[in-house]
Amino acid sequence: MTEGLIFDYGGTLDTGGCHWGRFIWHAYERQHVPVDEASFRDAYVFAERTLGKNPIIQSSYTFRQTLAVKLRIQLEQLGGNALEYHAALLDDLYGRVQQETRKSIEVLRQLSDSHKMVLVSNFYGNIGVVLSEFGFDGLFQHIVESAVVGVRKPDPRIFTLGVEALGMQPADVTVIGDSIDKDIVPAKKAGCHTVWFKGEGWNDADPATPAEADSVITDIRQLNNQK
Repeated sequence: MTEGLIFDYGGTLDTGGCHWGRFIWHAYERQHVPVDEASFRDAYVFAERTLGKNPIIQSSYTFRQTLAVKLRIQLEQLGGNALEYHAALLDDLYGRVQQETRKSIEVLRQLSDSHKMVLVSNFYGNIGVVLSEFGFDGLFQHIVESAVVGVRKPDPRIFTLGVEALGMQPADVTVIGDSIDKDIVPAKKAGCHTVWFKGEGWNDADPATPAEADSVITDIRQLNNQK
């Protein structure tokens, strides 16, 4: 890999490459929430759009608070007795995120010995609080957050901001992310190298590896083999 690294956060460092929609649905399954997957998907999309359009998440919110809000909107949209599962879902998901972030931090600490790293994320303005909550402090030279810079993936300009934060040329930077459309394709347009973290996607169809992906991993620990 190149000296400069840009990491995505959601779906990459916190879920082991699993799309957040799928990650939450599996918790619904484990907790036996009485809804079908199609209804859940509609509620998930509704919640994401609601949070995207309205300043509900405050800059001081921890991830646990953020997740609690997200789940509440979903469950209220589903109706019936779904809201009774809120606490169980929150504990389930938060515990699994703790496990995944610990794994990611171990890898990033090793990479930090020989690489400069920046985080580029579509988030709500509280990513700094979230990173500190899970122990990512000091690992990134800079954070480029969509709610702060006013540019969102898949706009390639957000990756250009990450490259500039590293003080490098795009050809000297590798972007690591789980989303083909939001990470890999726009990062390549910005002139960067790319590593696709291939996990469980939102759709059942397993997409072919895009030409824009220079490399593919299925476990974050594989990055240490590419140093």
